Amino acid sequence: MQLEIQPEQTQSNSPDDRLNWEVNRRRNFAIISHPDAGKTTLTEKLLLYGGAIQEAGAVKAKRAQRSATSDWMAMEQQRGISITSTVLQFQYQQHLLNLLDTPGHQDFSEDTYRTLAAADNAVMLIDAAKGLETQTRKLFEVCRMRQLPIFTFINKLDRPSLSPLELIDEIEQELGLSTYVVNWPIGTGDRFRGVVDRRQQKIHLFEKSASHGSKKATDTVIPIGDPRLKSLIEPELYQQLQEDLELLDGVSPELDLEAIHQGQLTPVFFGSAMNNFGVELFLEAFLDYAIAPAPHDSDQGEIPPTYPEFSGFVFKLQANMDPKHRDRVAFLRVCSGQFEKDMVVTHTRTGKTIRLSRPQKLFAQDRETVEVAYAGDVVGLNNPGSFAIGDTVCMGKPIRYPEIPSFSPELFAFLKNADPTKYKNFNKGVSELQEEGAVQILNSTDESKRDPILAAVGQLQFEVVQFRLINEYGVETRLEILPYSVARWVVGGWETLEKVGRLFNTFIAKDRWDRPVLLFNNQWNLDQNLADHPELKVSPIALPPS
Repeated sequence: MQLEIQPEQTQSNSPDDRLNWEVNRRRNFAIISHPDAGKTTLTEKLLLYGGAIQEAGAVKAKRAQRSATSDWMAMEQQRGISITSTVLQFQYQQHLLNLLDTPGHQDFSEDTYRTLAAADNAVMLIDAAKGLETQTRKLFEVCRMRQLPIFTFINKLDRPSLSPLELIDEIEQELGLSTYVVNWPIGTGDRFRGVVDRRQQKIHLFEKSASHGSKKATDTVIPIGDPRLKSLIEPELYQQLQEDLELLDGVSPELDLEAIHQGQLTPVFFGSAMNNFGVELFLEAFLDYAIAPAPHDSDQGEIPPTYPEFSGFVFKLQANMDPKHRDRVAFLRVCSGQFEKDMVVTHTRTGKTIRLSRPQKLFAQDRETVEVAYAGDVVGLNNPGSFAIGDTVCMGKPIRYPEIPSFSPELFAFLKNADPTKYKNFNKGVSELQEEGAVQILNSTDESKRDPILAAVGQLQFEVVQFRLINEYGVETRLEILPYSVARWVVGGWETLEKVGRLFNTFIAKDRWDRPVLLFNNQWNLDQNLADHPELKVSPIALPPS
């Protein structure tokens, strides 16, 4: 539900002033991390402090606990992992935040990549005991490629951890990213007492409560240099803190907002999301340092968020968020102008005019009707098959935002329907899961093999598809694993492939757009074929056809 804005807030009632005010108060961000770094927990605590929920839920659902708001899918609640992206909008102070929650599991990195295409800022969450991990490094490179501002929250300081200086050094050395420490921890593990907020020059000493993090944390706040600190923490912690602060003052760079906005300098925060220590301090600083919705490149040049004509692109599709209604939702990132319910827009890919009816504000699985939205917001649109990932919709002069590519899968299996009487449900389920990008679907060029081929980045994608087919479509399936690990799209299509002739030890499939995809046993097999056929050009990614 959109907030009513009083005239004195905008200084003017003109449409341009309102658009500027609405855009500038928005902050849009995604959280990236390795599995088990605490991403879903941090998401819950941000919602708690934003007033969007009254009590933070546990990631692993128990009878006496709520399940996490962002983990709405049954399989997520059973396993305690995030396997699909969700959108969570909440207000904090005068700002409106759009949190694009992403899967932490590496098997769903492509879903995370698509979500990052819709984000303006990224929060890199690091487990203090483990430091930088594989998935975090991979997702960081995506953020760097998109030049996203990156904010670092080092989590789980209340557990045994690496030294804070070691963690800072790892970020700088391994990622080549300069750091600006905003909050510095006082102790670690069972001696974690609080943080020094260098931004406000205050010390926050946290108190553990019986709520186990489900309620806001209580803390004691005193100025830096207050002599009472000596009596509030252990002598060795006090001495270590004085040495750390002196070192930070000597070597830490100056705060440079431009460098932050260009993704060259990361503000660093320490805390414990589980106990809410440092979460509110992070949120307040993030609002000051993060960028408002950013311009987007298009085939007509850069489109600023305050461009008066509405435009946006689809970055995600999701089937059956509400299983009772068998719905299909397209997630639309608003890029410019003002979105309004029932507005008539141009679908750039098809050239058709469509009405955007029944728009919804998404809060995980919950919905409410959206009347108005602005750049940085995400709107859920009813999708009866009209949209594909990467589609642009706009008003005024047609524009097209860059396509979102599919990446090369590494696991392949025939998906077999165990019950021939469920043929229609099987085909519908496979088609809808393919549309939303849960997995890529290929088909054999051999007419005798009619079973679809699941093409995935990780094994868990297979499990999710089978789980959802049985739970959402009532269809049991089994897999026949194929011995391939590399997929490449043929540049030039079937005409090029016919000229090449026979390929050694290669399976030829076709994607959803009937384009040739070559499956190889391994990289050596691919390299050998490319050496034997220099005229063959292949690509590891596939853009939807224009």
